[in-house]
Amino acid sequence: MRTLKILALTCAAGSASAQECGGPFPAFIDDLKAEAIDAGQPRETVEAFFASVRQDPSVIAADRRQGVFQRDFIDFSRRLISQNRIDNGRRNADRHADTFARIEADYGIPPGVLLAFWAFETDYGAVQGDYNTVNALVTLAHDCRRPELFRPQIFAAIELFARGDLDPATTTGAWAGEIGQVQMLPEDILTNGRDGDGDGHVTLKTSAADALLSGAAMLSDLGWRPGQPWLQEIVVPDGLDLTLTGLDHSLLVADWQALGVQARTGALGAPDLQASVLLPMGRNGPAFLAYPNFNVYFEWNQSLVYVTTAAYFATRLMGAPVYDAGNPDPGLSGEEMLQLQQRLVARGHDVGGVDGILGEKTREAVQREQVRLGLPADAWPTRELLNRL
Repeated sequence: MRTLKILALTCAAGSASAQECGGPFPAFIDDLKAEAIDAGQPRETVEAFFASVRQDPSVIAADRRQGVFQRDFIDFSRRLISQNRIDNGRRNADRHADTFARIEADYGIPPGVLLAFWAFETDYGAVQGDYNTVNALVTLAHDCRRPELFRPQIFAAIELFARGDLDPATTTGAWAGEIGQVQMLPEDILTNGRDGDGDGHVTLKTSAADALLSGAAMLSDLGWRPGQPWLQEIVVPDGLDLTLTGLDHSLLVADWQALGVQARTGALGAPDLQASVLLPMGRNGPAFLAYPNFNVYFEWNQSLVYVTTAAYFATRLMGAPVYDAGNPDPGLSGEEMLQLQQRLVARGHDVGGVDGILGEKTREAVQREQVRLGLPADAWPTRELLNRL
């Protein structure tokens, strides 16, 4: 799922009503209508937009079942990266070579980066989701789990409707309201939608050129550094100080080289680039050097396992070999991960929510406890750590 970046483009961003959720659904819709009209939308446009809106219980069910992100990096990446996806990626790179050349010239983003998102989000446009977009957004805004993320998207969708680029009754997409081949939210479409095929419209569902150019514009807007790397597999020397690893620590590439870090293939990035050593499954598993562009991935999706897999897949599509899986220590089950997070919270750590998912905040807390307990501080939680806590 594409991360929801709040840009506060259209609706009274600072108003108290922007935080309201729950209550009777008809009253909630009336409040949305009033806010849209107050923001300058014509009453007839607003009434037409909400004419067919309905709550969708299946959207809430989808929001609650994101257990896929509880998988570890090796399992998750092997499930998402298939030879078929690699072959289709290369065929699509050839088929849309002109578009990718334009993206690289205008934004400095290599083809593999957009191809990886295109593959994971919709299998290159083949599976774009069949949830009614407006119903999904309104349902999630009414739900009180994350209304501040979804409510602004409704007003962006109204603006798209006013422009003729969204039909409330027929536009469909992912359960969280993303639309099109690279799954963009209404606010992102308003900000970064691009007419890649020159037909005068931004049609992300049917035009690959529009979708890819728009995705590239969004990555650029999120801070992508043109021409720079994003992720690279490395070989970590025995005896490396593991407390230096993790995304919350960075050194110059030249400093990592001095410590014995080497590229598994090719050469490391420029010596003056900042980079972090990422060990997604600990010191005995795969090892990567994450450059500043890697951080942009978290603006697209906040799951560490998704981000690492998408960034790695982009390197595969650009010619990198299959990573060395190593022999990592067994990880924790979902129930054990919940127990670990509960124990970390009890010790005063911020794990970003007790959800059974090994995110970056949980990893940082794990590393601090490993240091305290005299364990290898590689941020990979094991049963030994769980028992010691």
